[in-house]
Amino acid sequence: MTSLGVVFRPQLPPERLRAVARAADDAGLEELWLWEDCFLEGGVSTAAAALAWTRRLRVGVGLLPVPLRNVAVTAMEAASLERMFPGRAVLTVGHGVQDWMEQVGARVASPLALLGEHLDALRALLRGERLTVDGRYVRLDGVALDWPPPNPVDVLAGATGPRTLRLSGEKADGTLLTAATPADGVRRARELAEEGRRAAGRGGHHRIVVHLLAATGPDAGARLRAERAAEGWESADVGIAGDAAAVAEAVRGLAEAGADTVVLQPTADEPDPEGFVRFAAEEVRPLVG
Repeated sequence: MTSLGVVFRPQLPPERLRAVARAADDAGLEELWLWEDCFLEGGVSTAAAALAWTRRLRVGVGLLPVPLRNVAVTAMEAASLERMFPGRAVLTVGHGVQDWMEQVGARVASPLALLGEHLDALRALLRGERLTVDGRYVRLDGVALDWPPPNPVDVLAGATGPRTLRLSGEKADGTLLTAATPADGVRRARELAEEGRRAAGRGGHHRIVVHLLAATGPDAGARLRAERAAEGWESADVGIAGDAAAVAEAVRGLAEAGADTVVLQPTADEPDPEGFVRFAAEEVRPLVG
């Protein structure tokens, strides 16, 4: 069964999160996703607040840029969220936007090497291991979590290019894809992630999460076109405008291509974020299956 989520976009001020998160929880939506975009809102702080304000909602962060964080801090944050809210927090790590990483003095020569080292160390720390690592970017000396999570914690990687998609399959538990990914892109992403898993000798299921730009209401088409233009996404395959049936059909198309979770991404100028959450949960969800 395909999971359905909605993004709380950081173009909204942080004080709006409580109402949106509670609307999602009350409406029965499975997942609410948050962004850590420079220089808008912090991913871990908003995730902790959303989890505390809700009862059953899973909260995903997509994504935490690894150049900004020592891996021990990422592990501490992930373990704390899991222990406080078991099974409800989903953390994704990734390269971050390289222009932003340059802007804050954190850009590295090899983002791929950094992400691979970060994923290896993060997953080991969350398993309760004590690590000594002398990598190109990750360096740890006898580091272990005092409060490791009692249960396994999945770590996703954000990926777009082929090398990062293979790396995600090799080292992460799932992959997060952007809203610029059409159905064919989802299919190709799963193929590349599976290549990475086979190369690493890994079994089990690799979760694919993809965002879907979506708009509904009388001005949906105009808002979707404006968002596409602003993002440089001119392809007609990106995004959907329409009623619940149209959005559900687009969700099913991504699921058939290999997505386990589809996260509806409202336009930046969505006039009613709480209403959009209820639309997703009460009107789209029953049509998805």
